Amino acid sequence: MGVEHVEVSPTGGHPVVYADWLHAEGAPTVLVYGHYDVQPVDPLDLWDSPPFEPVVRDGRILARGAADDKGQVHMHLRATEAILATKGRLPVNLRFLFEGEEESASEHLEKWLVANRARLVATVAVISDTGFFEAICRRSRSACAPHVRPDRRYRRAAGPPLGRIRGAVENPANALARIIAGLKGEDGRIRIPGFYDDVVELSAADRSALAELPFDEEAYREALGLPALVGRGELHDARAALGASNARRQRPVGGFQGDGNKDHHPGARPRQGELRLVANQDPDRIFELFREYVAQIAPRACGRP
Repeated sequence: MGVEHVEVSPTGGHPVVYADWLHAEGAPTVLVYGHYDVQPVDPLDLWDSPPFEPVVRDGRILARGAADDKGQVHMHLRATEAILATKGRLPVNLRFLFEGEEESASEHLEKWLVANRARLVATVAVISDTGFFEAICRRSRSACAPHVRPDRRYRRAAGPPLGRIRGAVENPANALARIIAGLKGEDGRIRIPGFYDDVVELSAADRSALAELPFDEEAYREALGLPALVGRGELHDARAALGASNARRQRPVGGFQGDGNKDHHPGARPRQGELRLVANQDPDRIFELFREYVAQIAPRACGRP
């Protein structure tokens, strides 16, 4: 392409990819971040085409990672390539940083960032792991994904199958249903005490910017095939502007039942939840609040989660 210092840098997991072009003297430096890893492809029987063989349907590229985050990475690379090919130089200095563990909590990224901080000096960072709106996202969220399961003693006593004792023990599915039902109220607010204490509320400017995004809520609902979307009271406009996956600023959702994390709603009952967090919320604190609250509302027969 014409960029320099290209490096596939080893980490304790998947490598970090770095490159730069730094010949725009006196101009700002832009750090472009993206990730090349993707969510798992299962269940395969729900795919209409092989997940890693891109197809174009209704003007959209469909494949695993096309929108998260390979499409955005590809966009930045091809735009840079085109400018260098036609004009010979860029209007700004540019650094690329692509990682391969974003979908698994970026476990090894921080160590690499600290070790290479001198190469990451920039005027602005552009994170393109977002929806394709005609706007710039100013903040990024984090997540906390706790597992919930009965006490070890209960699992030994009621191990499968329950058989003759099934009437004397708490059904794990019922217990989990009660816990999940207790996490949110009918108004959509999370019931965990202290959960909202550190949330930075949307400013008037933020709300105005969200309202200007080119989002058609009715078209979005129809595309999902749902009879209705859910809102969050005063935040409904913000939710509508960003779409269901990004605008509900925090929500506990049913999670993946296997090892690790998987960002989707399961078809079967979950035992892993996901709490989407926003600016100033500390995942460690939120986890402790979650654990304490679940311990309070869990059926006593299951023991402390």
